[in-house]
Amino acid sequence: MADLKIGDRVEAIDDVISGKIVKINGSIVTVDSDDGFSLQFDSSELVRIDNDIKVSNYEVALVKKEKELPKRKNIKVVKPKERNMPKMEVDLHINQLVKNPKKLSNHDMLNLQLETAKRQLDFAIRKRIQKVVFIHGVGAGVLKEELYYLFKKYENVKYYDADYQKYGLGATEVYIYQNY
Repeated sequence: MADLKIGDRVEAIDDVISGKIVKINGSIVTVDSDDGFSLQFDSSELVRIDNDIKVSNYEVALVKKEKELPKRKNIKVVKPKERNMPKMEVDLHINQLVKNPKKLSNHDMLNLQLETAKRQLDFAIRKRIQKVVFIHGVGAGVLKEELYYLFKKYENVKYYDADYQKYGLGATEVYIYQNY
C-alpha cells in the first residue's frame, strides 16, 4: 500500500496484531506491535487504522431522530394449521414424573399421574389456555379411562383423542370452554 508512512497505526489483515510503523523498506514494513514485538509484514498485509472518528452534528441529529422513532412491533401471524394446535402438552408417562418409578406401586403411580393431570388442567383453566394434550400412552387403557372420569367432573371441558399423526393412540386432547 503506497499510502503507509512511518508513524501510522496499522493492523494486520490476517492476524490480531496492531501497532505503529517504524520502518519501510520497499514493500517490507516493520511494525512495533502493541505487545512490544518488532514484526515485518508485506505492505499488502497491513491496513491503516484511524483512531480519530469524525462525526458531524448533523449525523448525530439523524441518529437521535432515528432512535426516537417508535419501533414497529413484529406481530406473529398464526397460520390456520397452527391455530388448531394445542397450546400445552402434559406428558403423564411415569418416568417423566418421578426419577425412580420402580419404587412405586401401580396404585401410587396411577394416583400420581391423575394428581398431575388434575393440577395441570386446573392450571390451564386458570391461565385461560384453551387446548391441552394429555399424553398417557396406550398400555392397558387404565390411565386413559381414569382421565376420562376426571374430565367428566368438569363442566367447561370437552375431550377427545388427540391428533393421531402426532401422538398416535396414546393422547387425549382437552378443549376448555372459556367464559369471557
